[in-house]
Amino acid sequence: MTDEIMNALFRTSMSFLVLLLLTRLLGKKQMSQLTFFNYITGITIGSIAANIVTLEAEKFFQSTSSLIWWCFLTYIVEIIAIKLPKSRILIEGEPSILIKKGKIQYKTLKKNRLDIDNLLILMREKDVFSVSDIEFAVLEPNGDLTIIKKVDEQQLVKKDLDIKIEPLLYVPTQLIISGVIIKKNLKELNLSYDWLYEQLDLQGVKCVKNVLYAEIKSNGTLYVEHDLKES
Repeated sequence: MTDEIMNALFRTSMSFLVLLLLTRLLGKKQMSQLTFFNYITGITIGSIAANIVTLEAEKFFQSTSSLIWWCFLTYIVEIIAIKLPKSRILIEGEPSILIKKGKIQYKTLKKNRLDIDNLLILMREKDVFSVSDIEFAVLEPNGDLTIIKKVDEQQLVKKDLDIKIEPLLYVPTQLIISGVIIKKNLKELNLSYDWLYEQLDLQGVKCVKNVLYAEIKSNGTLYVEHDLKES
């Protein structure tokens, strides 16, 4: 009886240590940005780790190897997503605009398998109760809803102070990630490559590959972060 208890404690301790080391290797993204891929990975890792505790010695080491291999594959996939921005869409999905200028995008809503009730719940979680108050609502890959209110509905006191309200020219959108131009976003915003290259040139950027991140701001200007290794 004592041997069984000691073996169980040993397996539990080993499982705990292995899981601790592997989660440290995978990084904080598992907790802070829980996409569908991270969700499935987290459940699987937890399930394998839980099963290890109750296994016999021979199967214990086999299952521990499986746990390490699963985490290694997860790590490789995360590295691929960082190195190849286009792969992120396949692995983690991409943001979807559910509301545009106060109008619900029903096709996008259906594509994401959401109904109006789900959308309203997500809105209320952001303290927004009317679709008409929203300029843009974006469903993030982690399931969170990002809302940009219409200018005259935003907090502050612009209407009360009779401040002239400038309409949003663009919803802030990424145009370059890790040296790669996001062609889809450029096309949706009706922006040309010439315009993008001209904006980069004005900021002293001669090569797109040297750009770590670039986005168009709501006022139409380009925000650029340089890759420090190339600068």
